[in-house]
Amino acid sequence: MAIKTLPEEERPREKLISQGPSALSDAELLAILLRTGYKGTNVLTLASQLIHHFQSLDGLLSASPTQLKTLKGLGKAKATELSAILEICQRVLSEKLSQKSIINSPDATRQYLQLHFRGIQREEFACLFLDTRHRVLALETLFQGTLDSAPVYPREIVKRALELNAAAVIASHNHPSGDPKPSQADIRITQTLKNALALLDIRLLDHIIVGKGDTLSLAEQGLM
Repeated sequence: MAIKTLPEEERPREKLISQGPSALSDAELLAILLRTGYKGTNVLTLASQLIHHFQSLDGLLSASPTQLKTLKGLGKAKATELSAILEICQRVLSEKLSQKSIINSPDATRQYLQLHFRGIQREEFACLFLDTRHRVLALETLFQGTLDSAPVYPREIVKRALELNAAAVIASHNHPSGDPKPSQADIRITQTLKNALALLDIRLLDHIIVGKGDTLSLAEQGLM
């Protein structure tokens, strides 16, 4: 069924205008971005197929342009547009974080870290360095590893915190497996890093583990 044959109130673009973007499903929002389907498949069906193929909207936006353009219905232009959307979202969240206290915006912090690690297939360890007012000085990936581990050296984190004159740090790493549950090694390195930073009067505020579509705060779990 072609989009134009649907009742006007059920067409994604018209529905967004009349009811707002929150009223639309993931497939409907994606359909607006894709604009067209292909012969025999309307854009809503294509959008649903893409989300199903990548298991979620998050999975779709994590895909590389090379992965996207190999799929039927997606050419080079549409693939690069979807990649650009992810980058825009990341930059907007980055701007928001730089303008407000990170402590007063934990949700934005989690979202930003999820975007930072999106699509990364190996484990990486990053730190948010904050000033005395808890504004972001930098977000840097400091260590990279294999699919399920990354070596972490607290001394290097402390050194970078001093170089940036940071007053606080939020550590974060991803679990490419998707499950953000911390390992015993995660808990141990968090305590070691907390103690090392404390010697220089720098606070470790949290250690956030990023999985697929979910995050876990060691501070909230009482594990640091």
